[in-house]
Amino acid sequence: MSNQLTKNDNILNQFRADCENCFGLCCVALPYAKSADFAIDKDAGTPCQNLQSDYRCSIHKNLRKNGFRGCAVYECFGAGQKVSQVTYSGNDWRNYPELSKEMFEVYPIMQQLQEMLCYLNEALSLEEAQPIYKDLHAALEETEFLTNLSPKSILGLNVPAHRAIVNNLLQQTSELVRAQVSPNKNLKKIRKGSDLIGADLRGADLRGTDLRGVLLIAADLRQADMRMTDLIGADFRDADLSGANLTGSIFLTQAQINSAKGDHNTKLPPSLHTPHHWFKVSK
Repeated sequence: MSNQLTKNDNILNQFRADCENCFGLCCVALPYAKSADFAIDKDAGTPCQNLQSDYRCSIHKNLRKNGFRGCAVYECFGAGQKVSQVTYSGNDWRNYPELSKEMFEVYPIMQQLQEMLCYLNEALSLEEAQPIYKDLHAALEETEFLTNLSPKSILGLNVPAHRAIVNNLLQQTSELVRAQVSPNKNLKKIRKGSDLIGADLRGADLRGTDLRGVLLIAADLRQADMRMTDLIGADFRDADLSGANLTGSIFLTQAQINSAKGDHNTKLPPSLHTPHHWFKVSK
């Protein structure tokens, strides 16, 4: 069992940001607008004002306090280090400015591919998905192949077409997992992308529900039972997960958890950790 846990941890680490081996790509390549998540406006390809010469963030420990909550919850799924160290062999955009534009365009594509790899690996770890293991493995190998292409080849990829193939397999995985429980009949109206912003779901039985892409911004999910629930792409910004049970839920990421609120009674899948800000009391 311990060897299996170590193996799973190693796999998961491939899909977590390793800022020490990245050239601050998310801080340069991506745009953002002044909002509740970002203190300023920034154009794509423009370095963030907080990015230092060593590619470290000058306010990393105080992102939320300084109005950069969006940065605190962002996850590149390992795309940063992949592009920096593999695609461009350690050649950074400051010392090789002729590579900068291309590198910044490759990065968001790599982020999408890495995200797909993360979900495919999770699907392959689920016993319920055994009937489609062969197809999942094939999609995993193809996606890994794509991440190792040259920059120009990556820029020429039809990512939406590949994502559609992967998404179909993830949907099948979801159906196989959720078939283990009978969903709450009162929640059948929930569909992909449903608007549940601010919804009162305290204590709700959400077991086996498909919450893919559902907007749960500021929703009250205290003590909700979310076991065996598909949470891929669900928006948990400011949702209250205090006391909620998310063990056995699938396709839930650390970024989603980081964007929510919770407490020491919130039960998370073993692959995720409790965010520090859940326990920080504002003065």
